[in-house]
Amino acid sequence: MSIAHLFTLLRILIIPLFPVFYLYYSSLGISFFWVPVILIILLGICEFSDLFDGFLARRKNQVTDLGKVFDPMADSITRITVFFTFTQGIIGLPILLVMVFLYREFVINTFRTLCALRGYALAARMSGKIKAILQAIVAFLILGLMICYNLRWISLATLRVSSLISVSLVAAYAVLSMIDYFASNWQFVKKSVKKV
Repeated sequence: MSIAHLFTLLRILIIPLFPVFYLYYSSLGISFFWVPVILIILLGICEFSDLFDGFLARRKNQVTDLGKVFDPMADSITRITVFFTFTQGIIGLPILLVMVFLYREFVINTFRTLCALRGYALAARMSGKIKAILQAIVAFLILGLMICYNLRWISLATLRVSSLISVSLVAAYAVLSMIDYFASNWQFVKKSVKKV
């Protein structure tokens, strides 16, 4: 376990607190006014650790096979947890919309693993990195809108519609990034499938 791996593990251990504070703030004796602030802190720690573990791995020359699998897994768990959490409570995103993210990660990771077993290492695409950045931006945007709602600057309808539109746009881009991923790696995917 390198320091980079520990930062990755930190994300996996912290992110379950996100739905806990969002859904059970009342049971925890927390005012809803402070919920988005707490969630921003939790998400900020996760996103910072994501940047930091990659930086450490490259800086200390500790890029490992474990890290190549562990880090994307932690990213997927973090962001999918956040968006599934937003299907509940006042945000109320459609669960089928969030399933787009889950489906994308499942399909790509399955084929990436299959190709790896056949000796083909599929490189990450820039479109995938942009997708991750957009997901993080939208997650922080929704939390910011929650603060605006708590301050009575916007209505509940504005909060919900803005959240729905922003997540829908990112979901559409996630589909495009999946298509880009398969288009650029199709020769390896095809060879791997033939060997099954």
